[in-house]
Amino acid sequence: MKAQLILEDGTVFIGDGFGSYVDTIGEVVFNTGMTGYQEILSDPSYCGQIVTLTYPLIGNYGINRDDFESINPAVKGFIVKEACDFPSNWRSEFTLDEYFKMKKIPGIAGIDTRKLTRIIRKYGTLKGAICSIDNDANVVLSKLRQTRLPIDQVRQVSTKNPYPSPGRGKRIVLVDFGMKHGILRELNLRGCDVVVVPYRTTAEEILQLRPDGIMLSNGPGDPKDVPEAIHMIKEVLGIIPLFGICLGHQLFALACGANTEKMKFGHRGSNHPVKDLSTGKIAITSQNHGYTVEADSLKNTRLSITHLALNDGTVEGLKHLDFPAFTVQYHPEASPGPEDANGLFEQFLAMIETNNKEVSAHA
Repeated sequence: MKAQLILEDGTVFIGDGFGSYVDTIGEVVFNTGMTGYQEILSDPSYCGQIVTLTYPLIGNYGINRDDFESINPAVKGFIVKEACDFPSNWRSEFTLDEYFKMKKIPGIAGIDTRKLTRIIRKYGTLKGAICSIDNDANVVLSKLRQTRLPIDQVRQVSTKNPYPSPGRGKRIVLVDFGMKHGILRELNLRGCDVVVVPYRTTAEEILQLRPDGIMLSNGPGDPKDVPEAIHMIKEVLGIIPLFGICLGHQLFALACGANTEKMKFGHRGSNHPVKDLSTGKIAITSQNHGYTVEADSLKNTRLSITHLALNDGTVEGLKHLDFPAFTVQYHPEASPGPEDANGLFEQFLAMIETNNKEVSAHA
């Protein structure tokens, strides 16, 4: 069935619909990864967004049971140059089309994704609609321009109730703002006794769990739309060692007096080079964010920049100068890869161990 993608600037692309034949509206973004489409479509950080994949052939290794980052994808739609109908991989269980039909996600293929990406790079992310070719484009455009995108994405994707992921190591409270399963997996691999809690969990409730460390997860949207999390971070900072990833990094910055701002088109891909300022080493990282910490806003805080993006110089890592707390903007759990930054989980656990020894020494 023919489908159309309509952007709020009036641009119309005609292509072939696949997956679920439902109309959808969302923020149109692009991801430059050559692989990892399954992790991308199931990443809760894409809640409310229509994702354009710049790599031209998508679905060629199918959908398998192991590579999901969430149980129910929150992505609003997928835009690809070509959706493979006959995947070739021993793990494959579904085609992209079959899976999207199951999860009621619309897709559009056969459009010029290079042109679309150039539009986003020039003008920034835009609202867009995927709908049937039978829809009047002018009517859809009018509705699109009047539509306000949601600001409650974290509420939509965060767990509703706390739950344990038991281990015999350090007790980690993982605050779920839209957590990728890869973060939980990496903590479990290191024997951590993890308790996953909702985004609105208070500092008091977290401290009652007697954690050794607190992990702030990734998640969708504007960090300023989650004021309760900012308040919680202020109250636990300096009491429990803390590590934040992506949205968790931005929330940490806000809690410490810095500011965040929306980027023109964000960082979304698996080949972003980041420099560690303490060692000079470069890591190739997986990223997915549309907001960034303003570097100038850090001047009157007790935060220090630890990592910078080489492509545009934006802030990619922070540490607190007084308390055991650090954060990164990228994804060290590497889902999808690369795994250059995986050692940050060991750094977090080492920080916890050092903090425990210092507390014991002063007890």
